[in-house]
Amino acid sequence: LFSNLRYFKKQNDFSFVINLKKNHFMKPIIKLSVSVLISVFWMNTSSAQKTQLVKGVKIENPYYSRTKTEKLNLKNKEWKKYLNEDLYAVARENETERAFTGKYNNFEGVGTYYCAACGNALFKSDAKFATTCGWPGFFEPITKTSVIYKEDLSQNMKRVEVRCGRCDAHLGHLFDDGPLPTGIRYCMNSISLEFEGKKIN
Repeated sequence: LFSNLRYFKKQNDFSFVINLKKNHFMKPIIKLSVSVLISVFWMNTSSAQKTQLVKGVKIENPYYSRTKTEKLNLKNKEWKKYLNEDLYAVARENETERAFTGKYNNFEGVGTYYCAACGNALFKSDAKFATTCGWPGFFEPITKTSVIYKEDLSQNMKRVEVRCGRCDAHLGHLFDDGPLPTGIRYCMNSISLEFEGKKIN
C-alpha cells in the first residue's frame, strides 16, 4: 500500500515522496507520518473552503460552517462581500457554468459534497453517477432538508430548480431521467459544490 507512494501538494504546502521497496523497518514510522499528513491535509482543505478570493483579496466567509444548520436569510449585497465572482454569479444570480467545464463533472472521489457558499452538507459520493450532459449528477441528497425546490420558468422552459436548504444558493435543476432507486437526476453546477474526501483512519 505504501510502496512508491507519491503525493505532491503545490502552492508551498508540502511535497511528499516515499519509496519503500526495500526499507521495511521504516514502515511503522511512514504509516504514522502518512496518517498525520493526511489529517493535516484535510484540516487545511476544510479551513480553505471558508476562504474566498474576492477581487484579488482573500476573504473569510463568516457564514460558512459544516456544523451549523440554521437558515441563512441574507441579501445578495451581503453575499457579494464573501463569495468569489464565479460562485456569486451561479449561487446568487442563478447563472449556469458551461457544460463539461466543472471540476466535478467526471470526478469519482469518495466523500461528501457541501454547499460552496455556506458549508451545508448536500450529497454523498455514493449517490453520484456518470452523466453525459456535462454537469455532475446525483440521484438523491443526503437528507430531505439538504436542498429545497422552486419552480423555474426562465429561458422559456418549465423546470424544477434545486437550491441549498440552508442558504438558498442556486445549485442546479432536477430532472426525471436519473437511475434507480429514485429515477431522479440532480444536475448540479460544480462551482456551487465543495468536495471533502472520506478521511482515512
